[in-house]
Amino acid sequence: LRDGLTAAPYQAVAMEATGSYWKPVWNVREDHAMTLLLANPQRIKAIPGRKSEVRDAEGIADLLRHGLVPARYVPNRAQRAWRELTRYRASLTQDRTREVNRLAKILEGGNIKRGSVLRDSTGTTGRAMLRAIARSEDDPATRLACRVGPVKASPDAFVAALTGILTPHQRMMIDTILDGIESLETRRATVELAIARQLAATAAPTALLQTVPGVGPHAAAVIVAEVGHTVEAFPSAAHLSAWAGLAPGQHASAGKRQAARIPPGQRHLRSVLAQCAWGAVRDRHTYLAAQFAHLHPRLGKKRALVAVAHSLLVSLYYVLRNGVPYADRARPPSPRATTHGSCGGRSSNSNATDIR
Repeated sequence: LRDGLTAAPYQAVAMEATGSYWKPVWNVREDHAMTLLLANPQRIKAIPGRKSEVRDAEGIADLLRHGLVPARYVPNRAQRAWRELTRYRASLTQDRTREVNRLAKILEGGNIKRGSVLRDSTGTTGRAMLRAIARSEDDPATRLACRVGPVKASPDAFVAALTGILTPHQRMMIDTILDGIESLETRRATVELAIARQLAATAAPTALLQTVPGVGPHAAAVIVAEVGHTVEAFPSAAHLSAWAGLAPGQHASAGKRQAARIPPGQRHLRSVLAQCAWGAVRDRHTYLAAQFAHLHPRLGKKRALVAVAHSLLVSLYYVLRNGVPYADRARPPSPRATTHGSCGGRSSNSNATDIR
């Protein structure tokens, strides 16, 4: 394919972003003097019916000749490698959570009430206790010896909560799941070291991002990996918001705005921004917290959180573009309820306002 494209007098190549199948072609032609365009399939959909790969290729070529293929943002190879690290870390975290939930189900099915005496069943005390259970060590003294550090429960309550009815296959599954959790933690630690080396090489943008409320080192690494060290690929904050899937939905007809969902977008970035928004609204003395409090009664928690995540992304855009730390804006005015008379008229209080 590379030799054929090089021999022919082609000036540009466009392809559809289908899973990961576009990456081999992109890697082959990325370092050559040829314009590459990666298109979102939703933007170049053909007319339904009579579909085949040849017709799809002809349709994409026709759109490319007329300049109608919107190019999708594709980061460079180094940033793509960083993306793989941060996304793999998120996958390992999710896999560990699934394993912990499986462990909780097995313990509950075996009459082990570890939640009444231990906050975390995968901590030092919890793991030692579970290993003893997996080895069929049912002696109360042996289980009491598993306690490491302070445990609020009394010795009798501790032994009673960890005494259940476990079959041999359940003990085997407990031991296997613990091995899986430890393996996932080891792999996550290896990935964390690789991400830390990347962060050391890009200390300036990540430090700027951490000046924004709710953004920590973990979130800053994900944002830089998904967006880049700069925001030159996005002409404005509105473009970045639409790409991330946080732009307000638009559905207007006959002069009326209908309820609309946010568009599909970059789910990895949107997920971490939602987590950052939850952290930002906890600080009651910031603009983002005031915005959440202003929108929450009318829109509900989740819609208000999406609005906060959108404002957070706009702030992140200007922080990266201008290279300056975050400066909190003036807080929005708090809504005041309107007092109406018995006949539905306005109150005589001149300070009363209507909130629509």
